[in-house]
Order: sequence, then structure tokens, then C-alpha cells
Amino acid sequence: MRRLLLMITAACGLAACQTEPENARVSSRQEIPPEMQGVEARQLFGAKTSASVQSAAPYGSYAKGCIAGGAMLPETGPTWQAMRLSRNRNWGHPETIDFIRSLSAKAAAQPGWAGLYIGDISQPRGGPMLSGHRSHQIGMDIDVWMLPPKRLDLTVAERESLSSISTRRANGAYVNGNWTRQHHEILKAAAQDPRTARIFVFPGAKVQMCKDETGDRSWLRKVRPWWGHHYHFHVRLNCPDGAAGCVNQAPPPAGDGCKDADVWVNNILNPPPPDPNAPPPKPRKELTVADLPNQCVNVLQSR
Repeated sequence: MRRLLLMITAACGLAACQTEPENARVSSRQEIPPEMQGVEARQLFGAKTSASVQSAAPYGSYAKGCIAGGAMLPETGPTWQAMRLSRNRNWGHPETIDFIRSLSAKAAAQPGWAGLYIGDISQPRGGPMLSGHRSHQIGMDIDVWMLPPKRLDLTVAERESLSSISTRRANGAYVNGNWTRQHHEILKAAAQDPRTARIFVFPGAKVQMCKDETGDRSWLRKVRPWWGHHYHFHVRLNCPDGAAGCVNQAPPPAGDGCKDADVWVNNILNPPPPDPNAPPPKPRKELTVADLPNQCVNVLQSR
């Protein structure tokens, strides 16, 4: 068990993949309208189909927050397409939308890639989602499909039915034949962008990139192994400059993180025995507006 805990800590740092700082909690002085009290926040935010009419600002942390004045990623651009449009999750902070434009242009320069297929960013006003992610709440998280786009004229129906590809084998200990040098270069470009805080990808991919990188290795620090993340990789951006209400995740540990990734792989191949004294997992608690930053009430009430 201790080895498993060390593995998780190494991947995410002392803040884990998103623990909640005290200053992300709502003040007791906040008045919550009666119609919002006791209602799951995911129901309230999931019902919003457009961004709030406010200046763009993320509030709270990646797994407990919202976004005011969100920008929509156009469904199709010169080097990207947004996928699963029925989810209405192609919204984010304007800095996030600009990042996607930049990274997709770099991806389009890779052989065999027309750009990027973009999965979930955030809901129009962020907040907890009706299904899926615990994070992606402040418009600063992006899921990028591993599937190399051959064309960027997919219909709405095709975007609902098309699936990405898995790039792992042996439960994530190694990459499979779908993994290419182009994946390496695209993740490298994402990590080298100063706006990027972390990138989550399955452990075998991190180990492979550590083996293949022969130049500057500093960017590898931002690439962190995490469960799943073999059909897509997850880019997490830093809070924008001047966003006083936004809470950054703690920086990743020093170094390139390659030895940490080896620990993850070893634990996949040689799972540690279960701890008989481990407490049972706590049931998932669905957040209410009272759990979110004060500003999220205004985000919900805005036109």
C-alpha cells in the first residue's frame, strides 16, 4: 500500500490530482437563493446552454469551481474539430481556446495529422458535470484525442459515433502499435507551452517518452502518469494571469518524473497486495452550490 501511495503522490504532487485548498471553499456569508439550496450543482450547471454575460474569469479550482464569461471553441476550425457536440462541453476560458488553436496548428504540421480532435473542455458555465469528469470545472482542462485526424469535415453524426484509439497495452504499462513519434511531439509541444501546468497520460506513454527524448528533457516534468488516459491525453492549464479567484494546482515535483513513471509501471506489472486495514472508499459526494466559490451563484444567475 505504501508503494501505491508513493506512486500516486509522485504523479500528482502533494496536492494530489486535485485536492481543495481552503481558499477555494465558499464563504458562510454567501446567500444562496432558496431554489438553489440543496440542489446538486451538476443539475444547475448542466442545465445552462450558454455562457454567462460576464467578463471571462475562472473561479475556484479544477475540481470545485465554475467559469464566468466562457468562450465557445468553434465546432470546426482550420486545424481542429470539437467532438461529441451533444455534450455541449466545448467551452472554456479564452486562454484555453487560444491554446487549442495554437496546439492544433502544431499538430497539423506532423505527418499524417490534419490537426486535433478535441474532446471535453467544460460546460458553458463550467461547474460539476452531469456525467464523467470531476475536474474540467473552470474552463482550463482539455481532453485531446489520440486518434490522428485524417479529415476535418466530420458531420455532427460522425462526431457522435466515431471513437478514438487506444495507445496502451498491458493495462497501460506499455504503448501499443498505435503510439507514434507524432504523439510524442504533440505532447511535447503541449508541455512546452508556458500556459501548461500538467498533462495526464497513461504510465507507459510517459515511460516511452522518457526513453525516446534525446534533447531538452525539462518539459517531461509536466507529463504525469495517471489512470486511463490512453484514448486521450488531458492538458491542464495554469490559472490565467490576474485571475484572483482561480486556484492553481501545486506544481509537479522537481525533475523529469521518469523514475516516478517507472514506479507506476512496476505496480501495474506487479500489483502490491491489498491492504486488509485500508478503510472502505468513501461514497462520492455530489457538490451543491454551497460547496463552490461565492462567485458561482452569480455565474448561474447571470443572463
